Amino acid sequence: MANIQTEKLKALNQINNGYLGLKLLMGMPIKDSLALTDEVSYDKIREGLLNGSAFQYNDRKEYQYAELGIKLNQYNIKRYKLSKVPTLKLSGYYNKNAQRNEFDFFKSGRTWYPISAFTLNIDIPIFHGFSTKAKIEGAKLELQKSINQRESLKLSIDNEIETAKNNFQSAIATLDFQKENMELAENVYDQTKKKYEAGTGTQIEIINGETDLKTAQTNYINALYDAIISKVDYLKAIGKL
Repeated sequence: MANIQTEKLKALNQINNGYLGLKLLMGMPIKDSLALTDEVSYDKIREGLLNGSAFQYNDRKEYQYAELGIKLNQYNIKRYKLSKVPTLKLSGYYNKNAQRNEFDFFKSGRTWYPISAFTLNIDIPIFHGFSTKAKIEGAKLELQKSINQRESLKLSIDNEIETAKNNFQSAIATLDFQKENMELAENVYDQTKKKYEAGTGTQIEIINGETDLKTAQTNYINALYDAIISKVDYLKAIGKL
């Protein structure tokens, strides 16, 4: 029984230290209280298992940035092409001038002479020393480069998703196995305990059964943790986080 109490104290100490670490990560004062409302369970981990059929590349921020880069390069090409188009500009002004030598601008009845002008300019680009053409070709190369980078990113995302999916499936399989082991160890321990209470079992059997149960529970918790991490990695890969 002393061993059981010792294990419980160790587990409680680990939980308390976990709370302290979580407060530190959240930037929360250590003296403040923290209560976790969500529960981690076997069913929640398997909820929506590999529901990635609706995945779209635009769910990933990196892909959105790649698409934006392509659009900017397309606008860049269009900008250089438009610089070769003739432009028509209309400008003008209108004002009044006293045209007098005396400073009598504020006297009434004086004559003010209107002055106005309007101009129409047509700019027809003829030759720029091939600089515009070179800029267009350079912009086209940048556009192709951004398209290639987007396609490479798609391959990388596909690989990341498949890898995360495989890891998640493996983690779930391990979790199922450890859950069965834990349930079996619980049954064995319960049977051993009943035999001991009935006087047909020994204390060594109780100790061995309890040790096996603790080991099975530890393995299950570790498998549950690995499954959580794998699910988070999968959700990140499909752009859901």
